[in-house]
Amino acid sequence: MGAFPERVERILDAALVAELTVISAGGRPVSHPMIPLYDGEKLYVHSSILFSKKLAHVRGNHKVSVSVSDLSATHGEPLSDRVTVQGDAELHEGDVHEEWQRILPLWIAKEPVVEMFYAKRVALPLFWERVIIEITPRRALLWEGGRTDVPPQVFEVARV
Repeated sequence: MGAFPERVERILDAALVAELTVISAGGRPVSHPMIPLYDGEKLYVHSSILFSKKLAHVRGNHKVSVSVSDLSATHGEPLSDRVTVQGDAELHEGDVHEEWQRILPLWIAKEPVVEMFYAKRVALPLFWERVIIEITPRRALLWEGGRTDVPPQVFEVARV
């Protein structure tokens, strides 16, 4: 078992789309559709460095959330529950050509077609200049049955 109960982890593993919500410089929440990648401890999303406002927003405020609300965005059976993970984001911007590749196995496991695109990366070099947004979870909110009209179950992440 990782940072969350199995039910939450199953959603994070299956979801192909999640909404990364960041806070703009003006203090407003802004959401971006992303592919959530979960390794049992941390949650990762990644971004091209080209014109990325989300990276600027994270630099300004590291508190983020990642919500899985589209129950049909999976490769298999639709999800039955919705989940939001709240946490602290850290940008890994060192080598935008190489550093992000440490999460490439998670990305390929979720979206196998990425392996084919990665093999042809010389054709789209700017797309492959990426920054990892690593999210250390603080809590997860789970809406069973996708019912957002009732209060969610809340799971706090124990800090070691």
